[in-house]
Amino acid sequence: MDTAPLPIPQGSDLLTARAVVLGERIDTAGLERRDALSTSPLSFRVGPGLVVVFRYGVTVLIGLDPIAEDEVLRGVQPRVQGHLALHEEETIRLAARDDLDEGVQPDGVVRIGALSPDKLLVVADAVAKSAALAHDERQVAQVFDTIEPWARFLAERGRSPSGRRAMVRLIGSALLVQHRVAERVAVREKPDILWDRPDLERLYARLEDEYELVERAETLGRKLDLIGDTVTVMTDLIDTERSLRLEAIIVGLIVLEVAITLYQMATGATH
Repeated sequence: MDTAPLPIPQGSDLLTARAVVLGERIDTAGLERRDALSTSPLSFRVGPGLVVVFRYGVTVLIGLDPIAEDEVLRGVQPRVQGHLALHEEETIRLAARDDLDEGVQPDGVVRIGALSPDKLLVVADAVAKSAALAHDERQVAQVFDTIEPWARFLAERGRSPSGRRAMVRLIGSALLVQHRVAERVAVREKPDILWDRPDLERLYARLEDEYELVERAETLGRKLDLIGDTVTVMTDLIDTERSLRLEAIIVGLIVLEVAITLYQMATGATH
């Protein structure tokens, strides 16, 4: 790996790292470069900056100006699966000062000593997971906003507030979010760079704590479980309503058959 640190822009003592959630997945197979610094995640230099592409749909841009960022994102877009209409973003500031402990300081600046690519990969991993979690939290919140009125109506009226088709659409939306969030990013997995650089474990642990990655993932997991339980209840209601309709149809047919039999008996008796 190229270990040369990234330069700090003139007139500033800070470097900017921007994570952008582009879609559900990014196919990095067609983005390989001979000058890549790493392949998992895919990272490479662009001018004085660094680009890190994560398969779960996030691209991190470090030390690039806005024009270079736009060019990189346009180049990655064709490889994005499940494009998002709204791109979740998270931006942090990095400093290369060695006189303070590594980690996020009260002013929000992440101080990591030398801005070497291996340390920046650790930072990119943390900020990418944080941005992905923010996107997932938004999706789950939207599902809850849809389910809550339905649950309130059911509690107050004792029946579902909409027809079977609307309920099926709601179930589909809930299951889709549940699948996407559960499968997209494994927050508990540590970055691969730590296998080669165990000395960076402390930096990653501090970033993990700062962005509350584990806690947010656990909260999302509990919400997904609740969504799953709600979907089960909704499915049971649909099955119950279908069974009641079938029973009503059967009873109606029996009554009709009895009526026909009685009519035939009555007409037969008159003859």
